[in-house]
Amino acid sequence: MAAVLEVEVGGPVEREAEEIDLSHLSPEERWRVEHVRMHAKHRGHEAMHAEMVLILIATLVVAQLLLVQWKQRHPRSYNMVTLFQMWVVPLYFTIKLNWWRFLVIWVLFSAVTAFVTFRATRKPLVQTTPRLVYKWFLLIYKISYATGIVGYMAVMFTLFGLNLLFRIKPEDAMDFGISLLFYGLYYGVLERDFAEMCADYMASTIGFYSASGMPTKHLSDSVCAVCGQQIFVDVNEEGIIENTYRLSCNHVYPSLQLPLLSHGAAQICQKQFLPAFDKSAVTHLTGSAPGRYSGRSDGIRFHEFCIRGWCIVGKKQTCPYCKEKVDLKRMFSNPWERPHVMYGQLLDWLRYLVAWQPVIIGLVQGINYILGLE
Repeated sequence: MAAVLEVEVGGPVEREAEEIDLSHLSPEERWRVEHVRMHAKHRGHEAMHAEMVLILIATLVVAQLLLVQWKQRHPRSYNMVTLFQMWVVPLYFTIKLNWWRFLVIWVLFSAVTAFVTFRATRKPLVQTTPRLVYKWFLLIYKISYATGIVGYMAVMFTLFGLNLLFRIKPEDAMDFGISLLFYGLYYGVLERDFAEMCADYMASTIGFYSASGMPTKHLSDSVCAVCGQQIFVDVNEEGIIENTYRLSCNHVYPSLQLPLLSHGAAQICQKQFLPAFDKSAVTHLTGSAPGRYSGRSDGIRFHEFCIRGWCIVGKKQTCPYCKEKVDLKRMFSNPWERPHVMYGQLLDWLRYLVAWQPVIIGLVQGINYILGLE
C-alpha cells in the first residue's frame, strides 16, 4: 500500500517538500508535493493575482474589439493572418510537446492542400482544377465532420460510464474522444479557410464571379456557374455520380422587365435557392403580366459538388454569378442537411480560440512580466 504523504503548509514539512526527490514517488504523492510548492510560492500574492485577473479581462475585451474592427475594415488581411496562425500555431505546440502523430497528419494535409492551392491560384486555370479543389476540400470536410461526431460521442459515452461495458479505462476513453474531437474541429476550420481562399481565386479567374464588380463573362444555361464546365445531366435527371441543381435568377433573362412586376412579385423574383434542391421544373417571373409565372425551366445551374463546395466548404452565402445573398436555410430545408451548416458556424467560432487565443494569452503574460507580476 502506498504511503500517504501529509504536508502542512507553513510548517517544517514544507521546507522538506522543497528537497524531496520526486522520482521515487507515486503520481498522487508527486501531485501533492507539487501542490504544496505551488501554494508556498504564491502565498500572500492575493492582491497580485487580482491585478492579473483584471489585466486578463481587459486584454480580452480590447483584443476582441480590435479584432472585430480589423475584420470589418480589412477582411482580406484579417483572413490571411488568421489562416496563417491557424496553420502554424498548433505546429509550434506539436513540436514542443512531441505530438508526432499530429505532426505526421499535419504534414500530409499541408502537402496535399499546398498542391491543391497552387493549382487553384494558377492563371490560366486548368479545366479540371475547380472540381479537383472542391472534391478535395469537400472530402476533408466530411472526414473532419465524422471525426468530430465520433469524438463527441466517445466523450459523452465516457461521461455516462458506458466505457466500462468494454472494460476501457475512463482516462483512456476520454483521451480518445477529446483527441478525435480536436482533430475534427481543427482540420475542419483549416480546410474551410483554404477552401474560401481557393474559391475566390478560381471564381475570379473563370470570370463568372468578381469580388468587387460584375462578372466578366456571360453565363450560359448549360454551364456550371462555379467551375465553368459543361453540364451533361439535366435538373430533372438522376446523375450517376452527382446531380445538377438550379438557381432561378432574373439576370439570366435579359428580356425580364422588373418594372412591370408588382412589388410583391419583384420580391419573389429575388435570387433564392430552391428548397431542398428541388429538381422539378422551375418557374420564373416574366414581364408579360404582373405576378404571373411562366413555365420556363431554364436558370443558373451547378454541379452538385461545385455548389456544395461553394456554399458549405467555401463559406459562400452569395450567388456565384451575381454575388446576391442567398438563404442557406431555404437551400438546406432537409433536416439532415442543416447540421452541416450549423457545424460550419461552430468552426467559425472555434477559429478565434485556436488562432487568436494563444496570441492574447502570450500578450497577457508579457504584460505581467513587464509589471513584475507572478
